[in-house]
Amino acid sequence: MAKVPPQIMDMVKSKGSTWPIGEGPSQQFCGEEERLSVLASYGGTELVGDAELRGIAEFAAKLCATPMAMVTFVEKDHQRFLARTGLDAETTPRRTSFCAHAMLGSEPMVIPDAREDERFANNPLVTGEPNIRFYAGHPLISAEGAPLGALCVIDSEPRSEGLSDLQQEGLAVLAQAVMRRLGQRRLGRHVNATLRQQEQELRQMIDSVPGIAWRSDDKGNFSHVNARWQELTGLEPPKTKEDWRPVIHPEDWEQTLSLFLQALEQGTLFEAEWRLKHTDGAYRWVQARAVPIVEEGQPVSWFGTVTDVDKAHRISESRDLLARELSHRIKNIFAVVSGLIAIRSRGREEVEGFAKELTDTIRALGTAHDYVRPMSERRGETLSGLLTDLLAPYDPKGGERFTITGPGVKIGARAATPLALIFHELATNSAKYGALSCAEGHVAVTVTDDGEADGRICVTWEERASPCGPGAQQETEGFGSRLLRMAVESQLNGSFERSYSDDGLDVRIVLPHKSIAD
Repeated sequence: MAKVPPQIMDMVKSKGSTWPIGEGPSQQFCGEEERLSVLASYGGTELVGDAELRGIAEFAAKLCATPMAMVTFVEKDHQRFLARTGLDAETTPRRTSFCAHAMLGSEPMVIPDAREDERFANNPLVTGEPNIRFYAGHPLISAEGAPLGALCVIDSEPRSEGLSDLQQEGLAVLAQAVMRRLGQRRLGRHVNATLRQQEQELRQMIDSVPGIAWRSDDKGNFSHVNARWQELTGLEPPKTKEDWRPVIHPEDWEQTLSLFLQALEQGTLFEAEWRLKHTDGAYRWVQARAVPIVEEGQPVSWFGTVTDVDKAHRISESRDLLARELSHRIKNIFAVVSGLIAIRSRGREEVEGFAKELTDTIRALGTAHDYVRPMSERRGETLSGLLTDLLAPYDPKGGERFTITGPGVKIGARAATPLALIFHELATNSAKYGALSCAEGHVAVTVTDDGEADGRICVTWEERASPCGPGAQQETEGFGSRLLRMAVESQLNGSFERSYSDDGLDVRIVLPHKSIAD
């Protein structure tokens, strides 16, 4: 049969499934090529034996009191019986078809005696089996107006009275029922064909992606894995979770499986990195990711991908190795510089104080470096932890000279060094001139966080040393103060306030949350 043009189905969906009763076929679709294109959209042989059509044909025979009734399609060379009663043949030649004439009319074609009709008198179906005498056929016209065939009733005896009004009306109603059934089947056929085409296109698209793509049910049974799987692994597509074991590195299997099972159980995003075994036996790092498809609050299926990240992973490993080596060398440099200062200042009383200050500053930088160097246990810790480490030398017994309170605000790599310099400078000044310069002095550091991602962190430094007398108030801003202000305002985009009282010093530092986290 001819291929169905897309515009035909568009017309069907816009016009409905029936053609107006009493209106003849559209001239637009009476041309054979156009007519056959519409006919092809119904599926032809797929309709033969349809139970509903057979029931309509049987009822038409009873209604009209005839031994034979058929639902026909008139094809290019044949007349095909989609449903029939009282006749064994499945097709007859088109040139002998009565329905080929009936389908072109606007009303039922009724022939009381075919022997007396010049169109059919010599027709083999009249002169031979099944010896047609009486024929009544209602045209079957598609929704867009193409003549398809007829619903007909046949008798081997002539019937001069033709059909009664009731029988003609009933035949028209049954013909409409036939067209509704045919329309449903055609629309369903089109929908199925569209879905198959879309599925095929989707599979082709998924097969073209560079990584592995898959779909599974909510239990982890895989219904589809794209062609990339077999290209990379050389194995048949997996059906169950266990089928992945041969391609996942033994060291990665248990953790990957555990993460996947947890995601299935909780209906949450699945992400993992592991090593995939290729056809050549080599393992390459991949990133696996899957998301649930949720219906009525419950995951019903999963879509996932496996993407090669081996190059990026190995570059990252190389960079981590280099960073660790550089970090180790920097720590060594701190130690070497401190040693050189100690050696050069030994026996030289005039520089002893400066050497100690310089050594303490280098020690503070070394402490800050512990918070940023790769693989450090302190990396990613909090501001309170950094303060505790920096101020420990000034409070040997712990808690007597210093109190540090506040939430655990995490500090980023870039913030650690300026923060270390700020609080080292405050502690050094306190040891020289403030609360830490006498035994009774005490320093309280309080960290507050407004809890907003784009909010601010406030650190208050309060020195109390009334038994020792007021701390030395600096009227002019020295190098240390300029260092503090530069670190707070220029490097961390914060603000710095300092005020003196009779019993000590109050410092208030306000920093953007983002500056601390970076």
